Amino acid sequence: MDPECSRLLPALCAVLVDPRQPVADDTCLEKLLDWFKTVTEAGPSLLLLQENPCLVELLFRVLKAHDPRPRVLSFSLRLAGLFAAQEDCFQYLQQGELLPMLFGESGPLGGAAWTAPTVRSGWLQGLRSLAQHPGALRFLADCGAVDTIFSLQGDSSLFVASAAGQLLVHILALAMRGPAEGHPSPQGCDWPACAQKIVCHVEDSLRSTATLQVTQALNVLTTTFGHCHSPWTQGLWVRLSPLVACLLEKDPIPASHSLVDLLLSVARSPVGSSDCGLWETLAQTLSHLSPTQAGPLALGILKLQDCPQALKTQAFGVLLQPLACVLKAAAQAPGPPGFPEGATGDSITVDTFLSSKSACVGLLCQALAHLELLQLLPQRPSPWPQAPLLRAAVAILRFCHGSAAPTSDVGGHLCAVLAGCVRVQRAALDFLGTLSQGTGSEEGLPGHTQVAPGLPQGPQLLRPGPPHPAVPRRYPWPLQELLPVLRKRLCSPCWEARDSGLEFLTQVTRHWGEVPELTGQLLRDPESYVRASAVTATGQLSSWGLYATPTGPEHPEVQQESLFTELLHILSTDSEGFPRRAVMHVFTQWLKDGHADVAEDLEQFVARVLQAASQDLDWEVRAQGLELALVFLEQLLGQPGSRCPYAVALPEAAPPATLAQVLQALCRVQLFEFALRALFDCDRPVAQKSCDLLLFLKAKATPCGGPQEAGASPDVVSVEAALQRWQAGEQGQPLGELEPEAVMAVLRSMDLEGLRGMLAKSSDHMEKSPQSLLQDMLATVGVLGENEADCY
Repeated sequence: MDPECSRLLPALCAVLVDPRQPVADDTCLEKLLDWFKTVTEAGPSLLLLQENPCLVELLFRVLKAHDPRPRVLSFSLRLAGLFAAQEDCFQYLQQGELLPMLFGESGPLGGAAWTAPTVRSGWLQGLRSLAQHPGALRFLADCGAVDTIFSLQGDSSLFVASAAGQLLVHILALAMRGPAEGHPSPQGCDWPACAQKIVCHVEDSLRSTATLQVTQALNVLTTTFGHCHSPWTQGLWVRLSPLVACLLEKDPIPASHSLVDLLLSVARSPVGSSDCGLWETLAQTLSHLSPTQAGPLALGILKLQDCPQALKTQAFGVLLQPLACVLKAAAQAPGPPGFPEGATGDSITVDTFLSSKSACVGLLCQALAHLELLQLLPQRPSPWPQAPLLRAAVAILRFCHGSAAPTSDVGGHLCAVLAGCVRVQRAALDFLGTLSQGTGSEEGLPGHTQVAPGLPQGPQLLRPGPPHPAVPRRYPWPLQELLPVLRKRLCSPCWEARDSGLEFLTQVTRHWGEVPELTGQLLRDPESYVRASAVTATGQLSSWGLYATPTGPEHPEVQQESLFTELLHILSTDSEGFPRRAVMHVFTQWLKDGHADVAEDLEQFVARVLQAASQDLDWEVRAQGLELALVFLEQLLGQPGSRCPYAVALPEAAPPATLAQVLQALCRVQLFEFALRALFDCDRPVAQKSCDLLLFLKAKATPCGGPQEAGASPDVVSVEAALQRWQAGEQGQPLGELEPEAVMAVLRSMDLEGLRGMLAKSSDHMEKSPQSLLQDMLATVGVLGENEADCY
């Protein structure tokens, strides 16, 4: 432990046990526990306690308090558990009878503080940390902690009840380590006493008539088989599987959701591959559960890798039964080729449909959601009944719209229940979309085409939301759906496709009218958000050649310069940051795309933009300026750009400039001064981007050697002096005219890698230190002097 932390620790312990002092908030106590956990994992806990006796004194004083504060008591219980996780420290605390006083019946269990859930939770978490070695098992048995954990399974706090169940699983796994990790007998005669006690408790709970106790037992077993994969779990399942199977004989089946979770957890564990009786239990469970309860189990079975085919067929039939009932009610053939025989709707499914509206809607939505998930899985059943599923989904939509013609009582009931049901409509439309995406061929699509014209069109089908792409309609597609198709046609190797795409684009542009002109007027809108959006829109329109200011058609070059000048004016004078940021994004995109105004005089464009960005007070503008500088540097170095794969002839790329030419161009646009000044920026993201840019240039220049090799050593004194002034905060003086050789010499002498590592640290990494945490906790109660606390 840090010496300064050891110095502050006694004062903090005194504050925690003093009832007159305000209690630190839960966040500080959690951070303190995290720090102690790190310390105990890094070294011996016994040495920590011996060097800091105030910690043991803290635990004793909290216990002796007449009315301990719940948060401090919970903190002390968890802290003691962390220390006792190491066996030598556990024995040290046992000698003073501290652990029995904390976790035994004479401790907080009988006090008024036990009524607080945070104390019960801290007691469980402390035992969870403590139970790491055989000595802890003997302690748990002697102090009667296991019986208390049993009672906490039914705690009113869900967090406490869940922690109790997880602690039982942890203790059971700890008890079965060592000699018992082999193949213990199912009868449990050779099981450790602690494990035997827990298993007997689970058995009694499974035999109970109270659903709550059955649920607790099933949850413990689900966690056990999900986390413990040792051989002893096979003996545990052999012992308890008859009791689990007996639950299926009860009416109604208790805790059906927990039962499904347990069976799937066992099936995914190594027990599933060695116990043939498990598959029979799963088949019986599918047949005993109601359609709504059996759905999740059927989906889980179909996701298993190793499972008998007969069981998978039964599970798939359970998922299809609701849709088969819909087809039958809609006067469709219930069993066309492609639907398994077991998928015909049975009386139980029909009864569920007729019981209530909520049950009918819930069953249909669950079946559609499960089949949608199954459609996307590689282990989905084969052959996949594409055509019947399409017909069933369309039939559901007809029932929702009221256009179905039922010929049975079930059909009439579905018409009444599903009419206008948005929830079922959305589920059916999502299912149709998934079916269309998953169709690898045209199989099943003709049947969909035949039933599609009967569907209502457009917004009549689903009023509360946008029309779904899986449903045919008369209305035009949204622009975002047209663009990918248009882009593909314009890049097609077939000239007819490219020509027709351009004709369509010509027709679309005729409807633009006054839109570009109105967009330009909005550059002067009084609202900054609107001005920022107008900047982005005009920049994009200009890139497409669809924007021009009304200065006369005889001077097109003036029109382009006019937009650049106007955007540059916004960058230099706009009082709000959003428009200026938008301008920088537009200029960067122009540089990437080779905009006409940029190509006319590349260096002048970059120089003017960097000059404006360097004077901006918004750090995001300066950071985007560095992004533009990086794009410019990559272009000078000849970085490859994206090309259209369908172009008739790929243009010849300009040969990359030599390193000397690149450095001279960077000096002319004053990029070095901009980047070096940003290296000492008070905003860390700007300094990070500058460091990355200079490191990129340094890496590119190193393999080629430096231009200074051909001549005399460069004079770097003036550059280094300016950098020292900038680092000290004197940003006013410029560098003046730079020599490329001097700049590269300075870059080679700078530890840019170390600077990047320092910048990568969080700006508050010092304030997050344990010493700062202790100082802040003490400062809140006035123990420290006025200037000793960190403020952040």
